This record gives sequence, structure tokens and C-alpha cells, in this order.
Amino acid sequence: MLYPEIVIAGCGNPLFADDGFGPAVVEELQKLVLPDNVRVVDAGLGAPHFIFTLLDPDVTKKLVIVDIADFGKEPGSIATFRVKDLPPGSYRDAHSWDLTEPLQRLDDTIDITVIGCQPERVTDPDMEIGLSDEVSKAIPETVRIVLETIGVDYGTTIKRLQEDRQRDTAGACSAGKS
Repeated sequence: MLYPEIVIAGCGNPLFADDGFGPAVVEELQKLVLPDNVRVVDAGLGAPHFIFTLLDPDVTKKLVIVDIADFGKEPGSIATFRVKDLPPGSYRDAHSWDLTEPLQRLDDTIDITVIGCQPERVTDPDMEIGLSDEVSKAIPETVRIVLETIGVDYGTTIKRLQEDRQRDTAGACSAGKS
């Protein structure tokens, strides 16, 4: 079986600044022990054209997509969307491919939630590796929303992830001062 009952797909490309948000959230989710019926996938840019076409509606019942989305809020803001709330052409990837149409084909058979983060900057076609501070700070909250969406209660895990990140950052800073 390629994909189980629940699929979490982080979409985007880390080479284009905040477009790497989806893969960054996936990286954090992969640190957690999740139920066997959940698969976390770094979908990159090919999700609508490759990964989503491989979903079997007889097996996969829930798809959670994590990506950047321009919904006119402050950078780092998070919003959840249902496919029916996305007008045709409103959700596009960095290469202007319409992502709503492939999702609308799946929406009748798979419960789909899009968790979007308002980017500060997407640099395509110029490369810039690294998320803006605002978008980076949205990762722990997004992980919490993903877990809530799939019905997994991790209690203080999000707080622990934040503390680990702060400890890693402080350690890297003090190591640089030696």
C-alpha cells in the first residue's frame, strides 16, 4: 500500500525562501511517532501532478496539505481551508500551476484540509534558502494544527519542539563565540 488512511503532504520548494514552509513542517512532523495509519510526505512541487494522483480513495480518507498561501494577512499567519473554499485558480504553486482543480477531483472521496501560512517572500526564480523569521516561527503552531486535524493529541510535544529549537539556536550561538 503506497499511502495509508491519513496523508500529510508538505508542499513547496526550500530553494525559494518561504516556499520551503511545507517541507519544514514535514521535517518537524517526521520527528514524532505517529500512528501507523498516518504517512507524512515531503511532496515538493509535484504533489498535484504526481502524489495526489497516487492516492487511493478506497484507502486514503484524509489528506492534509501544508503549504504557503497568500490570503492577505501578516507573514507567518496560519489559516485552514477546505477545497470548496478555494475558487478555481486561487491556489497556485510557485510555477503558477493551478492546484485547486486536482484537489476538487479528490474532494468528493477524500476529506481534504489545506493549512496555509502567509509568506513574507517567495524568491522564485531566484534561489534563497531559508525561511523568513515570521514563517519559521509559525512551524510549531502548524504542527499543532496538523495533529489536531488528524486527531492526534501530543500534549506538550509542541512546547518541547519549541524549547528544543531555542536550545539548539542558543547552543549554536554560544558555539560561535568560542
